Formats: sequence, C-alpha cells, structure tokens
Amino acid sequence: MKAAVLYSAGEPLKIEELEIPKPQVGEVLVKLVATGVCHTDYAPYSGDMPVPPPIVLGHEGAGIVEEIGPGVTLVKPGDHVILFVLPSCGKCRQCIIGKPYLCEPVSEVLLGGTMMDGTTRLKKKDGTPINTFFCQSSFAEYAVVYESAAIKVSDDIPLDKVCVLSCGVSTGIGALVNKAKVTVGSTVAVIGCGGVGQSAIVGANLCNASKIIAIDVADNKLKFAKEIGATHTINSAKEGVMERIQAIAPGGVDYAFECIGKPATVVLALDCVRFGGTAVVVGMVPWGTTVGIDAMFLLFDKTLTGCIGGSTRARVDIPGWVDLYKAGKIPLDKMITRTYKLEQVNEALEAMEKGEVIRSVILF
Repeated sequence: MKAAVLYSAGEPLKIEELEIPKPQVGEVLVKLVATGVCHTDYAPYSGDMPVPPPIVLGHEGAGIVEEIGPGVTLVKPGDHVILFVLPSCGKCRQCIIGKPYLCEPVSEVLLGGTMMDGTTRLKKKDGTPINTFFCQSSFAEYAVVYESAAIKVSDDIPLDKVCVLSCGVSTGIGALVNKAKVTVGSTVAVIGCGGVGQSAIVGANLCNASKIIAIDVADNKLKFAKEIGATHTINSAKEGVMERIQAIAPGGVDYAFECIGKPATVVLALDCVRFGGTAVVVGMVPWGTTVGIDAMFLLFDKTLTGCIGGSTRARVDIPGWVDLYKAGKIPLDKMITRTYKLEQVNEALEAMEKGEVIRSVILF
C-alpha cells in the first residue's frame, strides 16, 4: 500500500510502499476512502509536536472495513466507518466514568508511535518498522485501528465529507456542546477561524448562542464565518479586539474559545470573557509552552480550561453529528474547500498552514 512517511521534522513527507497491516485482537483493518488534513498533522511536520520518526501521519480517516481481528464485535467487513482520533480501551477509570477521550492507556501511546501493546502495525517491504500516529496513521491506503475508533455509518453517507468529523469538526463542535456546555442565548467569541474555529462557530449555532463573534486576521476566513453563522466579525490585524468585544457584549462574552494554539491568544481568550465566564483552549499549543495570565481574573470566577478532541464520546456523539449533517445543520460540504491525492499531501499541509483552505481532504 502507499503511505506518506515523515522521516524528519521540516522535511517533506515521502510516499512509500508499505506492507498492508494485519489487525490484531480488538483491531480493524480499514481501506481508506478519504482522510482530512488537520493542523495536528502539520505540528509533527513543522516540529511543534515531537513524534518518533519514521511515522505515518493522518488521523481523520474514513473508509470501509476490510478485515477484523479476533474479538471484534462492533463492526464487520463491508461496514462504512469514520475513524475517530481518540480510541479508548473501555476499561480504565476515565473510560468507566464517561470520559473515553481521556483513556489512560491510549494517552500513553498516542504520540509515541505505537499501539496500546507497545508495538506498531506498519512496516516497509524490507521489514523496517514504521511508527503509528494517534493509533491510526490514515495518510495511507489502509489503516489498522481499534474497534472503539471505528464508528459505523450507513452506506449512503459520503465518507469524503464526514471524515472531518474524526477530529477537527468534532473538536470544534464538542468544545461548545460537551466541554463548555454553552447555554441558549449566551454570547460566544471564537478566536481563530481555521477548520476547528469554523466548527466552533457551527457549535455555537447548535447551542443557540445569541451573539457569535469570529476573530481572525484573514478577511476570507471572517467572511466564511459570517456565511456559516457568525453574527459579528473582528479582524484583529485592523481593529482592537477588546474595544469591539466591549461594544458587542458589554462586560465581556460568556464563553471564549481559543482555536489557534498560541500563548497570546490564550491570554486574549481569558481577557474576552466576563467575570464568571469561561475560556476554553482548543488549539494545539506547542509542547513545553507556558502562558502568563493575571491570576486576579481567577479570583473573579473566570475559568480557564482546555479541551481535547472536543470531549467527544465517539460512539455517542458522532452518529448524532452525522444526523445533523444530513439535516443540513453541520455544513461540511461548504467547509471542505479543497481535495487532494495522497501524492499531494505536502501541498495540502502547506495550503492549510497558509490559510488557503477551511478544511481539505485527501481522496484515495
């Protein structure tokens, strides 16, 4: 099978021929139809996220089950599936208390290049092992994933659209619906209007927020944000964010969502919310980064928190979001603005980083 392999941060991914992997106990082999291109894939490519090379990136896959390993009961060959970014063991404390997105054994290996048993499923034809990304590695024609990550959908669902529910869109929507639990009629600011930020705007609409303020430096992204439901926009390169926030929502917004992953915008999110408000860090802040905040804000009951994967309970949330997509309430067709072939993966990553796309998808 063809796969895009990262050998070193800062270098282009290389298309290689790998062996088709075999699923082990509790695992599923999926023939990919499509995979989204997410900023979390760019982070290892740029060096902001340390992962062990050589590694196949990709974590927003969707495809058709080809083979199942021993013990698999949730899917069967021929099923159409979305491959969620965060598998779960179903047995650890986090899984038992209803937080499978924080699964303990999975958290230990997501960026370590292996599956939960400490081994990898990928190798070159000469036997050279290749590491795995997020227990998925969907920048390849086939992927082995845990059955907990293979979310079945009906055969009439376009996999080239719903693949982005695997991570980016679920993260943006889930940050509002699951993590912050945005209340009807509240005010929301979204800082950063890339794929995750636009998804957060969709989530704000699903929560029936009264004012949805999109903040970015790119006019094209702000224009798109208005098209999908933002009530106000602020170009932070041209106008003062705090002055505009106070004019739109005196005292600050109820909720702010940082969807970029930079220390300055984390601080801005906390600044934007009123006393008693909540700021949620959704963007992937580079590893080892520290953020300086005025602790007095915390005394006045401002909450600063984070969110991984939109706090998504995959087997519960994703089928519901697929239904909302079918009903026209999650505009995936508009949000996916460009498609690529696997051989164009480096072009896709660069276009995303330059802000040329809202969401892009690799088709197989």
